[in-house]
Amino acid sequence: MKKLVNGPRAVVGEMLEGLVSLAPGQALLEGESVVVRADTPMEVHQREVAVISGGGSGHEPAHAGYVGAGMLHAAVAGDVFTSPSPDAVLAAIRAVSGPAGALLIVKNYTGDRLNFGLAAELARAEGIPTEIVVVADDVSLRDTVEPSRRRGIAGTILVHKVAGAAAASGASLAEVAREAAATAAGLGTMGVGLGPCTVPAAGRPGFALGVGEIELGLGIHGEQGVRRVPLQPADALVDTLLETILEDLRIGAGERVALLVNGLGGTPPMELAIVARRALAVLRERKVVVERAWSGSFLTALEMPGCSLSLLKVDDERLRRLDVATAAPAWPGSGRIAPARQRRPVPPAPPVPVEAGAEQPGMARFKQAVLSVADALETAESFLTELDSAAGDGDLGISLARGAAALRALPESSWASPSRALTAMGEALRRSVGGSSGPFYATALLRAARRLGDTTPDAKVWAGAFLAAVEAVAELGGARPGDRTMLDALHPAADAFARALEAGQSLANAWEACVLEAERGAEATARMKPRLGRASYLGERVLGVPDAGAAAVVVWMKPLSRYVSQ
Repeated sequence: MKKLVNGPRAVVGEMLEGLVSLAPGQALLEGESVVVRADTPMEVHQREVAVISGGGSGHEPAHAGYVGAGMLHAAVAGDVFTSPSPDAVLAAIRAVSGPAGALLIVKNYTGDRLNFGLAAELARAEGIPTEIVVVADDVSLRDTVEPSRRRGIAGTILVHKVAGAAAASGASLAEVAREAAATAAGLGTMGVGLGPCTVPAAGRPGFALGVGEIELGLGIHGEQGVRRVPLQPADALVDTLLETILEDLRIGAGERVALLVNGLGGTPPMELAIVARRALAVLRERKVVVERAWSGSFLTALEMPGCSLSLLKVDDERLRRLDVATAAPAWPGSGRIAPARQRRPVPPAPPVPVEAGAEQPGMARFKQAVLSVADALETAESFLTELDSAAGDGDLGISLARGAAALRALPESSWASPSRALTAMGEALRRSVGGSSGPFYATALLRAARRLGDTTPDAKVWAGAFLAAVEAVAELGGARPGDRTMLDALHPAADAFARALEAGQSLANAWEACVLEAERGAEATARMKPRLGRASYLGERVLGVPDAGAAAVVVWMKPLSRYVSQ
């Protein structure tokens, strides 16, 4: 891997420092991967409706490049191609929002919906009015999934622009959300990839293409497209992209649109100009009125060569929003640099009361068991990265390794009882593990902790807590056994554990049966067609490779066997 980085784990923080150093209108939240407007009023009652977006890094200039007057008030950056944590999103909401509230613009990926959704719920609980608009503009999936499950891709930038201008005009939260949602509904995007990109944590390209092959209808996370086709001239590719978008949005002669020609990171301006030229020509031939057009790299996928086209239906009011001046450096950017990097402190979270209590018996052994899980997750980092790269974005290994470090760092007060330990573990994982895994594991641990209560649990109580945790994962993600997710390992394992105990087997034998069923479930995912998550966009192309999330379940269950006794 040849990249100008100092190390995969430092990429996001160092990138944000560099971006903010070049942008006099921006500031970084101390200790968070959050960029905010430097002119945000300290008095919350003086703040307009805050427009906040974000997602995984690797899409630059999105999302930090769109923070500025007239556009975003804050951008939250996750690890490369990994959604940010709910805590980071919540920190952004607290930093730039006031009584007028906040609008979160979320691209339609499971991790983003979960983490931004949880942050919105936490913000509402603190009294901050918060609304969410989900962008699902990828028309390439029109024959693969229902409209509500399409990906959010480059057209999202136009939603940022309209919403930011609406907020700057003094509109209410309901009005800003309405305009953003209407913009998202009138938006369609489709892309083409000429080659793969390399996620720093994975260290190698996400897929391989022959010299004469391209991927048509791809997303923004370095994944493969909807289908692989022979290389074609630029004009033919533009015709295919536009035909699909126009048909999906039902745009005909006389209708007014804005056009966005977006490079995916490795496409030079020369090629984007060639694409823009053909797109404008085709639209004019069809008597479609192009009111505004932009060409450049707006939302990328690292160094991937390729482009996407977006069309947005416009009227006079939406055009006025698009025309409002913005200080966001990526739209289009002034070229000025900041005299010094700006930072401001993160607003503190409300204090959480800590209850004192005597340590329950066996907690030293319980702690050692958890630390053995941390060891296993760290050892399996490269294995899980390889599996996740086959059908996802390759971040699971590094995410769970980061979670392992968080488990090691838990204070001694966390180990007073099983319930308190599970609660502390859940809080640690929701803060440290990115993407979908953080919310899933945090929710499972918190549900299990509540099921245990303050008593010293016996084996059957533990089995009940395990079942409750699995049910929590199913509720949060909407998955079922057979959907090719972590549930395909968790569900049969929890059932086997409970059944074995009910049949009078020893705790050790019951856990052995549990691990065996988890292994069988994980292996079975290699034969399953995915229904949810990023793997669902690839359909049958992922067959033969086990689901990384299910494999991770086996990784952390196995080391617990030596701590389970009569």
